[in-house]
Amino acid sequence: MNPKYQPFFETFRFRSGVQVNNRIVMAPMTTYSADPDDTVSKAEVAYYVRRSKGVGMVITACTYVTANGKGFHGEFAGDRDEMIPSLRELASAIKGQGAKAILQIFHGGRMCPPELVPQGDVVSASSVAAEQQGAKVPRALTEEEIQEIITSFGETTRRAIEAGYDGVEIHGANGYLVQQFFSPHSNRREDRWGGSLENRLRFPLAVVDEVKRVVSQHAKEPFLVGYRFSPEEPETPGITMADTLVLTDALASKELDYLHVSLMDFWSTPRRGADGSDATRIELIQKQVAGRVPLIGVGSIHTPDEALKALESGVPFVALGRELIIEPDWVEKVRQGREAEIRVELSRHDQARLEIPDPLWQAVVNTPGWFPIAEKG
Repeated sequence: MNPKYQPFFETFRFRSGVQVNNRIVMAPMTTYSADPDDTVSKAEVAYYVRRSKGVGMVITACTYVTANGKGFHGEFAGDRDEMIPSLRELASAIKGQGAKAILQIFHGGRMCPPELVPQGDVVSASSVAAEQQGAKVPRALTEEEIQEIITSFGETTRRAIEAGYDGVEIHGANGYLVQQFFSPHSNRREDRWGGSLENRLRFPLAVVDEVKRVVSQHAKEPFLVGYRFSPEEPETPGITMADTLVLTDALASKELDYLHVSLMDFWSTPRRGADGSDATRIELIQKQVAGRVPLIGVGSIHTPDEALKALESGVPFVALGRELIIEPDWVEKVRQGREAEIRVELSRHDQARLEIPDPLWQAVVNTPGWFPIAEKG
């Protein structure tokens, strides 16, 4: 191994006691590939096995915590106890390759396709549609329903514990329900769950508290809790960088194991709310949390040198998403001094070699600009 890449392979022990072998994380990515009964499919298991050898930690695609939270076709379920064997199969497959298995837990809110939720009853913080073509106006959740969803995040955490995962990641990013409560675009409530920034923080923090309560009650082994968030929204009104610094400050006080910043570009700079600073979003967040909680950075990192530069910015972890689809052996090739062999683009003949399930492969090759795809070969 090239000695300059040694920082990738330093171990790390989280606050909870969970220890990982290195600083490379597989980012959560939707596979669209569950079986028709919403259990994890054999193709998904094979896909994760192919990518779990080498990385310190695998964060799964999101699983929904209530029946009306299903956000994707082919999303596997975590909303009822009958799904524990399915969840266990995936956890065992990941851990069998030496990585820690983290289950991402989620509710899609207003982003759920109506055909995927009971009676097409799409819900959110308020009756405000997303700013995208064909978006349905959701129904505002009642106080009782809000409490039920908070409890459901805890119940799915219990299932993750029983299924053998090493932790859960609360999906508070990418415009889904937890973020919808924090956002002034989707949350126009006038009760204790909305209005002021303090009130909009209430739901995300309630979910964190419930998940942590369940972990303290049910986990017999070290079990971590992470939280993923998107720093900004393009909408007006929408989440600004200033809002997110308040959120991250609140989350840092919750003694979480990590915060995971959802970015398309690790080095991106704020749109608004940074008071004229030319610092990157990651730099601003690091300054705000001030070492109180570890950060996972992600976003268009492909080569080992790009990952090393990201680590040198001060984050203790770098997550790879699309790059691990392209190059499942990324970590092993770096470890073996074969970094020159790391692939950074796909060919249209790679599906079988890379063990990518059919629905995900169709999304990869038919979404312009998402993946670098060689036109020849």
